Amino acid sequence: MGAQAVLSVPFCSNPVENTEYSDTQLVHAVRKALASVQNGDTDHYTQLIGMMYPKYSDFDAVVQLETLLKVLSGSVACIDVVHHRDLLSTIFTMSLWNHRPNVMDALVDLIISLAVTSGKYLDLCLNMLVSNFIPPPSVTDEKKEEVHLRVHEALHKISYLIPLAPSKLAPILAQRMPKIHIKDSFIVTLTYVDNLLKLENSPLGKVVGSMIFMVVMERLRDLDLEIGSDDILQDDSNRGMFDMELEYAVESTMNEGDEFQLGALYQYTSHGNVVSDLLDKLMVRSFKHLKFCQNSGRLDEVFEILFESFENYILNTCKTKFSQFLMFYACSLDPENCGVKFASKLLEIYLSSNTTRLNRMSAVSYLASYLSRGKFLPPSFVASMLKRLVDECAEYCRTCNDGMKPKAHQVFYSGCQAILYVLCFRMRSILDIPRFQSLLTPLESILCHKLNPLMVCLPSVVSEFLKQAKTGGLFVVSEAFNFDDLQESELSRAFGGFERLDPCLLKKSSSLISPHFNLWSEVKTTYYDDDEVVVNEDAETETAETEEDCDDVDDVEHDKEEMSITPKYSFMRETERLLKMPSRIRPSTSPPESFLI
Repeated sequence: MGAQAVLSVPFCSNPVENTEYSDTQLVHAVRKALASVQNGDTDHYTQLIGMMYPKYSDFDAVVQLETLLKVLSGSVACIDVVHHRDLLSTIFTMSLWNHRPNVMDALVDLIISLAVTSGKYLDLCLNMLVSNFIPPPSVTDEKKEEVHLRVHEALHKISYLIPLAPSKLAPILAQRMPKIHIKDSFIVTLTYVDNLLKLENSPLGKVVGSMIFMVVMERLRDLDLEIGSDDILQDDSNRGMFDMELEYAVESTMNEGDEFQLGALYQYTSHGNVVSDLLDKLMVRSFKHLKFCQNSGRLDEVFEILFESFENYILNTCKTKFSQFLMFYACSLDPENCGVKFASKLLEIYLSSNTTRLNRMSAVSYLASYLSRGKFLPPSFVASMLKRLVDECAEYCRTCNDGMKPKAHQVFYSGCQAILYVLCFRMRSILDIPRFQSLLTPLESILCHKLNPLMVCLPSVVSEFLKQAKTGGLFVVSEAFNFDDLQESELSRAFGGFERLDPCLLKKSSSLISPHFNLWSEVKTTYYDDDEVVVNEDAETETAETEEDCDDVDDVEHDKEEMSITPKYSFMRETERLLKMPSRIRPSTSPPESFLI
C-alpha cells in the first residue's frame, strides 16, 4: 500500500505499542483476525472492529482507520456475511460526513470493493452510499461538495462495473426520499432532490431517470396537498364572475400607491410558510433542471417521462395547486414540440373510449386550462384543438337522443365546458381570423341540442361566453338565451368544478411562470376597449430574500415584463349578482341524485 502505519493494537500474540508493520504484515494480521472468528477466537476480530471507532482528535487513530479500511478493501474475499456481521454492520453504518477526505476515500474504495466482489453486498453498498446524500445539520457547503462528489463517483463506478446496479439503485433512491414531517425536512429534502436531479442528468439517468421524475413529482404533489385552503388567499365568492383572479384578493389588503406582485401573495397567508417555501424551492430547482435539459438537447426525451409522472401523480389528484406547473414550464420552454405534445396527449386521453370517465374529464379540464392560460400557444393551434373538441361534441350530439341527463353524459358536458372556457379567453383572437371562426360552426348546434349543455356548465363560464359570443357575432344563440336563467346550482358545480391551472402563487416559482401565463386581467375580450388600460411603469419583481434564492431563479433564463397592464372592465358591476369566473374547472364525478334527470 506504499506506506507504513502505526498500529496501537497489532494482530499478534505479543502486542507491542507503536510497532511499525509493513503492508504485507498488516494484510496478514487483518486476514488472520477475520479467519480466527470461524475457529471461535474473536479477540483480534473484536480489536479490529474497535479500531473502526477512533477518537477524531487522535491523529494516529485516524491514520490507523484509513490504513485498516485500505487493508479491508484488499481482503473483501475473506469477509463472510455470516461470521463477520458486526464488521459489515459497522462498515455500512459509517458516515462519510464524519471523516476527513483521506478516510472518506478509503471508505468509498472499500464500499466499491464489497459491491464488486460479491453481489450479496450490492444492495447494502448502494444503500450506504445513498444514505450519504443527506447531510447532518450545520455542515459547510465545502463539506457537502466533498461528500456528494465521492458518492456520485462511487455510484457511477459500481454501475459501470456491475450492469445490474442501476436497476437496483432505482428503488433505493425512491425509498430513501426523506419524509415530509421529519426533523430538518426542509434542508434534507432540498439536498436529496438536488442529488436526484444530478443523477438524472448523468449516464445513470438512462436507467433511473424515469423513477427520479416520478419521485420528484410525487414529492411536489404531497407538499402541494399539505398546503391547505386556509394557507391560500381565497377569492371573494360574492364578487362578479371573471372580475378577478387571485391577484384581486390582495388589492383590499394594500395601501393606496402600493404595487401588486402576484409572486408575493404568500406573505399574506396565515400559515403553511415552511411547506410552501419548500415546495417553491423544489419547483424552482426542477425548473432549473428542465432548462438545463433543454440546453443540452434532452428536453424532448425528458418530457415523455415527465408526462408519465404527471399522468400517474397529478392528473386525477384533487386539490393540487402548484405541482402541475412543472408540465406548464416544460411546455413553455419548447412550445412547438413539448407544448404541442402536452395538449395532444390530453386530447388523446379525452377522446379515448378505453380510458376511464374520470381520466377523460380530468384530461379535458387540464386541456382547457392549458389552452386558455398558455401565452406561448398561437391562436392557430388553439383553434385546431378547439375544432377537435367541437367535432367530438357535435358527433356525440348527432348520435344521442337523450335530453339533459348529466350523470349519463358527464364526459360530453366536461368537453362542452372546456370549449366555452377556452373561448372566454381566446374568442377575440380566434374571431379576428375568419378561417378560424369557421372551425367553430358546429358549436351552435351543440349548444342548442336538447342535452342543453348551457344549463349544465358553470353559469359563470356560460355567461361570459355568451357575452363575448353576442358582442363578437359568433352566432345567434346568445340572443335567445336568457341571462336570468343562469343560477349556480349543485348540478352545475358537479360538472363544472375547478380549473387545474390557477395563477401560481409560490413566490419564486411565479416569477418564472408569469411571463408565459395568461391572467384573466390581461385577456382582451370581444367587448374589450383598447383604450381602457392602466399602466404602471414602476412595477418591479420582488427581490429574492437570500442569495441562494436569487441564484435558483437567475439560473433559469426567463423574460420579465416591466409594465403591469390591468384592464378596467365596465361589465364587472353588471354581473355582481353572478358568481365569479372560476380560476379552475375541475369536474366532479358524483352529482347529487336530486339533480339527475
